[in-house]
Amino acid sequence: MNRTTLSFLAGLAALAAVTGFATLSPPQAAGTAGTAAELPVERTSLLCPAPSTSDIAETSYTSFTPVTKGAGSGGKAELKAAAEESDGKSAGKKKAAKPVLAPEEPGKPATGDTSGGDASALVGTAEGEFAPGWTVQETTEVAAGAGRGLQGVNCSAPDTEFWFPGVSTAADRTDYVHLTNPDDSAAVVDIELYGKDGALDSTLGEGITVAPHSSDPILLSTLTEEKQENLTVHVNVRSGRVGAAVQALDDKLGGDWLAASTDPSGSLVLPGIPKDATAVRLVAFTPSDSDADLKVQLASPSGLITPAGNETLHVKGGMTTAVDLGDVTRGEAGSLVLTPTDTSVPVVAALRVVRGKGDDQETAFIPATRPVGTRATVADNSAKGTTLSLTAPTRAATVKVTASAGSEGGEAVSKTFTLKAGTTENVEVPTPTGLKGTYALTVEHVSGGPVYGARTLAATADGVPGFTVQTLPDDRGMVAVPEADEDLSVLQK
Repeated sequence: MNRTTLSFLAGLAALAAVTGFATLSPPQAAGTAGTAAELPVERTSLLCPAPSTSDIAETSYTSFTPVTKGAGSGGKAELKAAAEESDGKSAGKKKAAKPVLAPEEPGKPATGDTSGGDASALVGTAEGEFAPGWTVQETTEVAAGAGRGLQGVNCSAPDTEFWFPGVSTAADRTDYVHLTNPDDSAAVVDIELYGKDGALDSTLGEGITVAPHSSDPILLSTLTEEKQENLTVHVNVRSGRVGAAVQALDDKLGGDWLAASTDPSGSLVLPGIPKDATAVRLVAFTPSDSDADLKVQLASPSGLITPAGNETLHVKGGMTTAVDLGDVTRGEAGSLVLTPTDTSVPVVAALRVVRGKGDDQETAFIPATRPVGTRATVADNSAKGTTLSLTAPTRAATVKVTASAGSEGGEAVSKTFTLKAGTTENVEVPTPTGLKGTYALTVEHVSGGPVYGARTLAATADGVPGFTVQTLPDDRGMVAVPEADEDLSVLQK
């Protein structure tokens, strides 16, 4: 093999590590075989939406990177305002915003905070040893007003397509789609809304321009005159890329962030319904022209059960379907499992979950999510108010849960759990030894079938049971890079 061939393969490996592409397939000669090596990604980015317009909002940011074997040393991570600041000297010239937080080392959380209603959307970049598995949690407390309670969201990577079942344009809801553009060129975005009868008439959602290094909150009720309680939003990026999340604010039921559902799939898992949920609503949508018929099951601590009266769900093609499941968990840990009754049709779905009664109610959302996979992490946990829910919907599985060192002190602790097939368990979360500050929880798949997870944060303020739920999809901190194990000299020809 000559130098050109070696450089070509080295370039492929570097590209995979930097971009996070799942696989790369260089040309191979007949009779050769390649095996994939797992390498840590070397660069990643995350976007955090503007947290609140409330003057009394208090927002915290927590950054964490798990220690990753093979990640080497060096690099950095920082989170700063999406918009560049004026340098104060020359008209039109900008300077980089100061970081809101900059972690010092993997394995230890870093925290920052803002207050009031003028906090900006944030753009984060991590390189080197800080990149694999990097996660940032944005948590906001709002004491009063629309959306009061606890709002939380995992800052997400930029992408080109997002699905949000569970949004609303009803009179008592104020829902925004936050679009954040981290790049040097403008992004062009289409926002489509689908209700109970199909696509809603609207031209205002077409060709929305998001300027470079900026973030736009789009009020959904300005895109259509129709008032519907249950809608699905499809964000499609024509050019560029954006981060997207929905902020759903209710006049009476508080509010929270709705993260995007996992890609349309025939089977879905929505993990971590709080055991004291007083109302659970399932919202589903299929982009297919064909209808979807789904079996609805609850993975409980004792196994899969079928909710009485809601054994199946019929979703018409191109239309949003919603069903109220009531207090489906009945005081036990639970996760919803959706599977096709016959032919598989791709579906997206989310749950709206309510806790409390009367005037003391609060809302959170649980989108369908990817499995934990190799590893998943969630930050901003506290000694009290953290619940980790894990489910193994198809086969028994074993996972390792690690509580990191605290942001202000303490030592990491790990514990192993075995989950029975078809069950959900609120596991006894390990707490770091000598904990000071907040900590991160990392879940690693050890053996068995796929595992899905969610973390609930709860905090009561003035008697109102505030809470927020974040799912734990695979962190995609590793990338498969092909290794040639045969003579590739044919590439020289």
